[in-house]
Amino acid sequence: MTLTELKYIVAVARAKHFGHAAEACFVAQPTLSVAIKKLEDELGVVLFERGGAEISVTPLGAQIVAQAERVLEQTAAIKELAKQNKDPLSGPLRLGVIYTIAPYLLPPLVKTMIASTPQMPLVLQENFTVKLLEMLRQGELDAAIMALPLPEHGMSLQALYDEPFVVAMPSQHPWAARSRIPAEDLKSETMLLLGNGHCFRDQVLEVCPEMSRYSAPGNGMQRTFEGSSLETIRHMVASGIGLTVLPRASVQDMEGRDGMLQFRYFENPQPTRRVVLVWRKSFTRKAAIDAVCEAVAQCRLPGVTPVAKSEAQ
Repeated sequence: MTLTELKYIVAVARAKHFGHAAEACFVAQPTLSVAIKKLEDELGVVLFERGGAEISVTPLGAQIVAQAERVLEQTAAIKELAKQNKDPLSGPLRLGVIYTIAPYLLPPLVKTMIASTPQMPLVLQENFTVKLLEMLRQGELDAAIMALPLPEHGMSLQALYDEPFVVAMPSQHPWAARSRIPAEDLKSETMLLLGNGHCFRDQVLEVCPEMSRYSAPGNGMQRTFEGSSLETIRHMVASGIGLTVLPRASVQDMEGRDGMLQFRYFENPQPTRRVVLVWRKSFTRKAAIDAVCEAVAQCRLPGVTPVAKSEAQ
């Protein structure tokens, strides 16, 4: 049994496809398949049910894969322990950020990190929350910035800031005369949302649950369109197609002085999201985590409220 074989079975269990797992492991599919068959023969068990378009994990295979994940995490911990006598701020830090935070936080964050810890360059990865958590578990990332709530993860977490949501509308929209927008009023408007997979989409649907029922006759939204990015949606709103909800840090000018868009806060209670930094409990470069938290606090994103360390989870 080798660590490589354990990595292969974890990859197949997650991808449920030998070809996709091989791509994720950067090996040819026959190489991966032969290695897994060798491990099954050695253990005398069947780990995966083959046949059909999707591979399924046997009940015993699921237990073995879970143990393999723990072994791989502990292996990564051994490597981290070997670095304890070195400078924790020396060497790259692999940082993941979700799509709806990265464009607004990363420019000032990278600039701040270069000034404060030039010996620790950031290796950045933008992705969905679920993918970033998977990469953390596999040791492909050291830490990730995302928004609560998160699926069960079993990792360390430090709250960074709270961010309110705002309504974006074309400048000529009748609501531009209002100072605040009731969340329930959104159900009468044409809304533009992010597509499935974006956690911000789910958070917006929590603000106005009627949006998720827009297809039901006589209920919810008149029409809803989905976009691939907040910036694409912002331009669609400016063209008069509809309204959207944005995280406050994505709006530099709440006064809408560009003439194309107007932005308004929600009526109280204002919907918000808490942005956090997540890392494996086995990750030993605590000084690097502290450096990122400090750098985020120095970024002073518009409209967000920093969370005191005493509120860390």
